[in-house]
Amino acid sequence: MNQDSFSNVERQQKILEFLNRQQRISVIDICKMFSISEATARRDLEVLTEQNDLQRVHGGAISLKETPPKLPIFQRESSESDEKKRIGSAAANMVHDGETIFLGSGTTVLVAARALRDHKGLTVVSNSLPVLNTLSGLPDITVVALGGVLHSSELSFIGHITEQALAEVRADKVLISVHAINLEHGLTNDYLPETMTDRAILKSGLQVIVLADHTKMNTVSTAFLAPITSIHKLITDKKANEEFLDAVKSQGVDVVLV
Repeated sequence: MNQDSFSNVERQQKILEFLNRQQRISVIDICKMFSISEATARRDLEVLTEQNDLQRVHGGAISLKETPPKLPIFQRESSESDEKKRIGSAAANMVHDGETIFLGSGTTVLVAARALRDHKGLTVVSNSLPVLNTLSGLPDITVVALGGVLHSSELSFIGHITEQALAEVRADKVLISVHAINLEHGLTNDYLPETMTDRAILKSGLQVIVLADHTKMNTVSTAFLAPITSIHKLITDKKANEEFLDAVKSQGVDVVLV
């Protein structure tokens, strides 16, 4: 394509169209597509970054996808089920007998809870009804339930009462799921009233471990929760974009692929 064929806006729109199809684009690709200099291609990417249309990575950009609204918890259990099983199992293997852990809400954390049933001497604190039900009645696990306002679609307790209880909790590890993870926008969720409770959860543990499959990577949702640097470890599956994960690692987060 000739450089004069498109205006800046038209060229940037074409870049987005390509990115939406291919999920990634390099500066070299843009130069070849439009017969423009690398400096012009980088300026186009910077403009689109400022508009929150894409995510810059070394040598180019990757697609920035906005996540759809989250379905109720039991409608999500079958989604990415193989990946969730591997992620949940890996998370459970990181928990040692005798530890105090916090388990948040969500289907992937619920998988981890099921894998923890044979652990010995655990103290499990949770605001998730499915997690509490999964681990209740086991002789070697002490379950601490946090009350509050019931978020019906997630079957989790949130709000001021929950946050007050969390202020008294000191866990060795926190295992949580999030709706979306992005370098610039950090961790985001789709339910604003839950955000303050989730922030209190992040502060309750010595080590914060996020469980999230590849569909959550490089996406943005409605409510800002915390920067990526607020977590210590991310467990995800091998379908996640490698360049994005490299960028997450550069923020000091330990990334585990399963």
